[in-house]
Amino acid sequence: MRVAGAPISWGVCEVPGWGHQLEPERVLREMREVGLVATEFGPQGWLPEAPAERARVLADAGLAAVGAFVPVVGHVADHDPLPALDAELDAFDAAGGDVLVMAAATGSDGYDARPELTNEEWRRLLDNLDRLAEHARGRGIRPTLHPHVGTLVETFDDVARVLDRTSVPLCLDTGHLMIGGTDPAELVRSHADRIGHVHAKDVRADLAAKVQAGELTYTDAVRAGMYVPLGDGDVDLPAIVADLTRVGYDGWWVLEQDTILAGEPDGEGPVADVRRSLAHLRSLAS
Repeated sequence: MRVAGAPISWGVCEVPGWGHQLEPERVLREMREVGLVATEFGPQGWLPEAPAERARVLADAGLAAVGAFVPVVGHVADHDPLPALDAELDAFDAAGGDVLVMAAATGSDGYDARPELTNEEWRRLLDNLDRLAEHARGRGIRPTLHPHVGTLVETFDDVARVLDRTSVPLCLDTGHLMIGGTDPAELVRSHADRIGHVHAKDVRADLAAKVQAGELTYTDAVRAGMYVPLGDGDVDLPAIVADLTRVGYDGWWVLEQDTILAGEPDGEGPVADVRRSLAHLRSLAS
């Protein structure tokens, strides 16, 4: 089992106003100290944008690169998402990493609302996802699509559209899928062949239900503690690990516990939960 980290577990997020943003030096050092061997890049601009400098920062921290979460706007008629994607893939060439985690972005900041697409916009989005995935493959990168709350691929029906009408592999984000109404364990049982990457999360079902019902925004639910260390929530992680192991999944397991920080943490801070999650995930694989 290859286990990596993600800066969001330390509260580092691309959403404006999300919360206090820790510096890369602290986050990368704590990743390595806790026993993680690699990391996703985090939001654009958090690590140096120049590919060679990004590579140096990761090498100095003793971490390998997994790849990056990249929001792409694929449903708008006069917008081509390929140039911006290519710029991000340039960083892969220098810093390493071979996993592209696309999200079908709405074009607006944040994840608390999303538009309803027309049939034509859906067609354009799905065609673009296949086009971007094929382009990434041509550059030696493994593409995946991340169903994500507040994006255009969030709900069970959205995920079904992607499975039925594209060939794009999925990033199995066990938390976002559950919040969006898809049972991640059932998705693995029915479509294990489409899983190309894993974001291992655990969530409280009671708060997820309030997001689904519109009683809480996604951001407020995160602030209220919807994400918890692995094993403390309601995701069926034992079944997911067992089923993916059975089919020979050999990709990354990226630990993610979406966190909002009010300021510089007292004491250990977020790394304490990361340590617990890492121990739990390894116990499931033993």
